[in-house]
Amino acid sequence: MPQPVPPPPLPVTWRPRRGRIVAYGFAVLIVLGAVVMAVLIAGSFKLPDRLAIVAFGCAVAFVLHLLGRVRVEADDEGITIVNAVRTHRYTWPEILEITLLVGDPWPRIDFSDGRTIGAMGIQGSEKPRARRATAELEALIRERGEAKE
Repeated sequence: MPQPVPPPPLPVTWRPRRGRIVAYGFAVLIVLGAVVMAVLIAGSFKLPDRLAIVAFGCAVAFVLHLLGRVRVEADDEGITIVNAVRTHRYTWPEILEITLLVGDPWPRIDFSDGRTIGAMGIQGSEKPRARRATAELEALIRERGEAKE
């Protein structure tokens, strides 16, 4: 049986490492590629066409930013789960448990109102980091929340 992990000092933020590098790296490449393409494209393309190419590159970069900004933040009052599209805020008594099964893309957090929300800020593909982050968050839930003993 693994050693229990002590709760980390608050505030604490968990973010994926590889996911952020990939998202923001590709966002930069796409915007730079769109600008280069807009400059070097054939003369038959006018200014509105060139601006549309750059705008499309920026739109793709924005979607990648939504994926790169995911995180889970814990403070004295509760947790904030920032997923790709939505941000959720819960207080400690509302949180029941966190589970990360082998093969899951991210852990699921169960709440007292019956909701279950995936925490994309902890990426299951980063196995040791994900296990550590899940164990730390679980320790915080046990210490501050209404979790089962």
